[in-house]
Amino acid sequence: MITFGADCVALHDDWKLIDNHHYEREWKFSDFATALEFVNKAGALCEEQNHHAEFILGWGSVVVRTWSHDIDGISERDLILCESLDKLE
Repeated sequence: MITFGADCVALHDDWKLIDNHHYEREWKFSDFATALEFVNKAGALCEEQNHHAEFILGWGSVVVRTWSHDIDGISERDLILCESLDKLE
C-alpha cells in the first residue's frame, strides 16, 4: 500500500519506482497478440484518465512506464493509473 496525500493506493508488487522519477512494470504474455491486446486495453484506460503512459511492446511482454510530465515526476495521477492497470489482469 502506498500513501499519497490522504489517499492510499494498492499497487502490485511488480511496480518499481525508478530514480524517484517514474513507475515501471513488466507484464508477460504467451504471445505477441495477447500482449498487443493488453496494450490496446491499457491505452484505452489511459485515454479515459487523460494520463498517458509509455509502452514498450515485444513478443510476449509489455513494459509500462508512467510519470507526470508537467512536474517531471510522480503524482497521484500516476498511482491511480498504475492501480487501474493492475485491474486489467
